[in-house]
Amino acid sequence: MKTLLLILPFLCLTNISFSQKDTNTVQDTNTYRFVKTDGGELIGKILSQDAREVLILTSDNRKIYIPQHTIKEMVIVNTSDFNSKGTFIGEDKFATRYFITTNGLPIKKGEHYVQWNLFGPDFQFGVGKNFGVGIMTSWLGVPIIGTIKKSWELGEKTQFAIGGLIGTASWARPDFGGALPFATLSFGDRTKNLAISGGYGAIWQNGAVDGRALTSIAGMIKVSPKISLVFDSFILLPGKTETITNTYQSKKPGFAMLIPGVRWHQAEGKAIQFGFTELYAQGEFLPIPIPMVQWYRSL
Repeated sequence: MKTLLLILPFLCLTNISFSQKDTNTVQDTNTYRFVKTDGGELIGKILSQDAREVLILTSDNRKIYIPQHTIKEMVIVNTSDFNSKGTFIGEDKFATRYFITTNGLPIKKGEHYVQWNLFGPDFQFGVGKNFGVGIMTSWLGVPIIGTIKKSWELGEKTQFAIGGLIGTASWARPDFGGALPFATLSFGDRTKNLAISGGYGAIWQNGAVDGRALTSIAGMIKVSPKISLVFDSFILLPGKTETITNTYQSKKPGFAMLIPGVRWHQAEGKAIQFGFTELYAQGEFLPIPIPMVQWYRSL
């Protein structure tokens, strides 16, 4: 009996010791975004964690246990991810794209997405550090266009990229094709940014080549965890004057396409955006009655 009385306290102390080792108090001042497997998110600091669960302290001072198996991703958030009221906004996962143009921000290596359009899909792949490639087409496979972009970080919030698009009318007109080399300078981050781009679009057919300079000004800002405001433009500069006859000359006119819109972030890696297109040509604005609708999905 005396032996049993001596063993019991020892077993209790041993059990307490093992329990204390299973849970680790974390000395971590970072704030994290916890992305759960069901698509939900929580923002908070880690108080402790073990192999089964994580105890976090949220911004409203609630202590919440999250089972480890329900955590898909833990991402450190910065002060820039919060607005002036202290509300978490976070980065726009598709901040590298507007409606039809891009910016200097790179697709992160290993991150891929598809932009579904009413006319067809646009696949983009982050295949290397600051390097991405893609392919876009219509539902009929006409045209088929390949894309490439390489980015450089010039400063904390300044980026530069060069890239190009090249494509063909594929099976419908194999002799018809085009190319668009471009460069873009952008300012900002994945929460808000502004981009200025320029390039030269060339089209060839039956051995003849024609081209025109073009430019773009675009930007986006994420105003809430679910909403980003997006603006895009496509400006085709006037072409050179051509002599048609001895008494008649023709100058290729320019035009601009302006697209303001809204991007709604439905869940992690899932968004839909609506654009309202307006054309400007020969001194007049012409609204397009059909909205531009695009769906983003991470791959």
